[in-house]
Amino acid sequence: MSSIQTDSADAQVSMVAGLNVHWHTDLSEIDPAQWDALAAGVDGGSPFLRLGFLRAMVDSGSACPDTGWHPLFLTVQDDFGQLLAGCPLFVKEHSYGEYVFDWAWADAHDRALASQGVHYFPKLLSAVPFSPIPGQRLLVQAGLPVATQDALRRQLLDAMEARCVAQGWSSTHALFVSDREAQVAEQAGWLRRHGVQFHWENRAGTPYVDFEDFLASLQREKRKKIQQERRKVREAGVSFEVRQGGEIRASDWDFFYRCYAQTYLERGQQPYLSRDFWARVAEALPGNWVLFTALREGAPIASALLAVDPARRVAYGRYWGAVAQVPCLHFEACYYQPLAWCITEGYQRFEGGAQGEHKLARGLLPVATHSVHWLAHTGLRDAVARFLTREAQGVDQYREHLDARAPFKFEPRAGEEQELP
Repeated sequence: MSSIQTDSADAQVSMVAGLNVHWHTDLSEIDPAQWDALAAGVDGGSPFLRLGFLRAMVDSGSACPDTGWHPLFLTVQDDFGQLLAGCPLFVKEHSYGEYVFDWAWADAHDRALASQGVHYFPKLLSAVPFSPIPGQRLLVQAGLPVATQDALRRQLLDAMEARCVAQGWSSTHALFVSDREAQVAEQAGWLRRHGVQFHWENRAGTPYVDFEDFLASLQREKRKKIQQERRKVREAGVSFEVRQGGEIRASDWDFFYRCYAQTYLERGQQPYLSRDFWARVAEALPGNWVLFTALREGAPIASALLAVDPARRVAYGRYWGAVAQVPCLHFEACYYQPLAWCITEGYQRFEGGAQGEHKLARGLLPVATHSVHWLAHTGLRDAVARFLTREAQGVDQYREHLDARAPFKFEPRAGEEQELP
């Protein structure tokens, strides 16, 4: 869009003595080692916040100006060029690929203001494109005092607001942020939005020995249903190959992409991520991928890909697709095979991605997610604040409803009989 101006030549502003804000339209300006140090050890940091991952999004043509994603990354540096804080940001022409929906806000904004030449898009967005992975977005240098870290987060937020005001943009948003970041943003006058995802956690204290041990922890009807679903896949003659990191061959990636694209094409959509993106991340971040390939009579028929953080023992699911129809194959490829792998490899958490109550019966429990939003127009901000208050109440009730349907056995009280197997 011609109205989007992201030239960063005049966007370097001294915030306080010895600290400077820089805006980057060209990600090659950012030192990868310093940026990755900010992302190291944080939830969702590897691979999703690594500069190699984010650059692959842009350089592959997946999240780039041609697709409505204009990179405008933000860093805070000292006078020696040391990176103290950073935020992945894009100027967006739409709200596709975000998983936190604000289309109704855009419609209300434009019905009220478009006649005056003021539009909701473009907006400024902090997110990992096409990836609903909770974690930090306001990255700060580890080891600093908590108060200093929060001050740096506040500087990032202030810079985002100021850029929107200077450009005349409607709003700025940070999606799937940590609770700490949400608190800092709320203190700065931003609005918090609540959501729900489904995550599996390994058993605390005594981790599951194997998948059968995990099944034994579930209520009888849930356990039997999973056993029935797995039996259907076996009886269809389907087996699985699992490859990690450098074991994944170019031919495996080709078949995975065929499956991944098929999932979108069945919905009448083009896939968000290009084949070139996967080639780039396979080369730049080879240790962050685990591929499950379903075989029938020796031929591949489905594929599911996990992103993994080996250091934090967290797995993220999943990109998936199939070229043949087999009952319950989706559940086997996307949940049971990954959970069995996580248990075997000693992983602590498996995040199942956005939405999907069907995950609850398979051992993934509801967890809260957060996003934060700043809107320039006072009237729209007040209306959205009222909406978010009502929505938060509904989300709380929804989580209570989900908690009551948890699939795990209850620990018996003293004197109570334990559930029979």
